[in-house]
Amino acid sequence: MLTSKITKIGKVVICGAKGVGKTAMLEQLIYGHVTIDSELHSTIEDTYVASVDTGKGSRDMLRIYDTAGLQGNVQLPRHYLLFSDAFILVYDPSDPASLDMLAGIKSDVDKYKDKKEMIIIVIANMRSRQTRSSVASTTNNSSSGGGTTALNSPNGSYHSVGNTQLNNNDLIESNLNRANNWCSRERIKHYTVNAMERASLYEPFIQLAIRMYPAQTKSSFPQLRQLTQKTSKVDNS
Repeated sequence: MLTSKITKIGKVVICGAKGVGKTAMLEQLIYGHVTIDSELHSTIEDTYVASVDTGKGSRDMLRIYDTAGLQGNVQLPRHYLLFSDAFILVYDPSDPASLDMLAGIKSDVDKYKDKKEMIIIVIANMRSRQTRSSVASTTNNSSSGGGTTALNSPNGSYHSVGNTQLNNNDLIESNLNRANNWCSRERIKHYTVNAMERASLYEPFIQLAIRMYPAQTKSSFPQLRQLTQKTSKVDNS
């Protein structure tokens, strides 16, 4: 609703491996103009502002920090870990390495959150902006007799890509199942979206805003409310 009042601002960091479609998701969510032919450059750092209507009669504003894609052993810069209210971890289900990276990010978040309750959600982007070269490289190594490549899994196990070439759909389904299992154990919400379909992006961000700013519940004891009001009047007099 355009007449809703904006009452709160929350700081959200979106992060993940390079090329998983973080910027495409945000551009689509905010502006709705991203197509498969859109040219998006690699992000160094950027900020978006989203006004979210959660149906409570007021709009909750999210300041979303788009971060540079992580590669190898590069960690999320520490300052993001210190000021954020929530984190969105994004991966490409066709790339196992982008999923494996999320466990390390969450570990860093847990390390720096102190006693503050931190909200984390995981998003699988089914339509990443780039073709994941790591999957192609792994498949080529396997088909050329390169042996078996083991990749760390968020759930602590290993998965192997050996001499048998995995069908891409099977790989995606396998990674989605691994992500679901890991998120279930870590008690993290897991969403599947397509950056090319704007409507698929609404639910994760609306639910995130609802969790960050839950509706205030009114007391079920009218006598208590009256007493509180009387006490407030006495204090102000």
